[in-house]
Amino acid sequence: MVLRAIFILLNALAGMALFARAENAGELFGLYGFGVGAAAGALIVAGEYALRTLSFGVLVGGTIGLSVGLLLAGLVEWVGGNIFGAETFRYHIEGLVFLLGLPYLGLVIGGRLGQERFSDNRPRAAGSSLKVLDTSVIIDGRVADLCETGFLEGTFLVPHFILNELHHIADSSDALKRARGRRGLDILNKIQKMADLDVRVVEEDFLHVKEVDGKLVVLARQMGAKIITNDLNLNKVAELQGVRVLNINELCNALRPVVLPGETVRVFVLKEGKEAGQGVAYLDDGTMIVVDNARRCIGRNVDVIVTSVLQTTAGRMIFTRLKEETEPEELQIARG
Repeated sequence: MVLRAIFILLNALAGMALFARAENAGELFGLYGFGVGAAAGALIVAGEYALRTLSFGVLVGGTIGLSVGLLLAGLVEWVGGNIFGAETFRYHIEGLVFLLGLPYLGLVIGGRLGQERFSDNRPRAAGSSLKVLDTSVIIDGRVADLCETGFLEGTFLVPHFILNELHHIADSSDALKRARGRRGLDILNKIQKMADLDVRVVEEDFLHVKEVDGKLVVLARQMGAKIITNDLNLNKVAELQGVRVLNINELCNALRPVVLPGETVRVFVLKEGKEAGQGVAYLDDGTMIVVDNARRCIGRNVDVIVTSVLQTTAGRMIFTRLKEETEPEELQIARG
């Protein structure tokens, strides 16, 4: 930002110097030149921002189309000047239309063809290895463990606006947010040091998109990449727009041990449940276990029998009852 401000200032000073050297320059010519130079510098900076949001294919196609349009406009003007009267009002109007219209059409058509050409010819294997990291999954930290085990590999893309969001969270006045932001920066630094991974910071920022999730989806579509996240809302938005998502939560749910009704599990009853008399325990992977009539067992290890398993978007819940209550029922049935 500072470099761009210096560039605009230098343009303004150059404009002031050029206007001051003009013939019959008045006292205000220097101020006019300063304003014109500053405006020209601002337009160039605005053009740079606009170009940063465009893909490589659009830039190449647009440049080729603009060049072809200018050549056609010059050719039409030369032919028209030799055939029709070059001094007629009609000739000047038609020449202006061609001079503005043909380059514009070339720019638009060339940009569209370039985008389609490069997006269609992008190697699928290379595209599938590109992965965009979301803020939530960086702060979560489990992605670093997956990278260490070798389950995730390839090229990781970290957009600059994600880095800005992490820095903003790390500088928050709230202690919890500040800790989460610093954890995310530490995790990102850890991933960058892994030898088998290529982590690249992407400078592209889509100014026409306000939300960070929307920018991630646009970037992933443009780069042909997948998004790594644990945000359910981002997952849904990306899938609706045809972007593949690697959800860490879904992976963890899929890797949790399968517990079937009737199996016996030994758990530590940690706290009281929502319903009267219930106790709550957890497996090592964080799966919640609800134990009927286990309030009296809080703080103890007990054997429980699985009665049912409920799978939700938030995770898996296992409903059980105490084995000591089940055994008398089994003995009674056996005696009967």
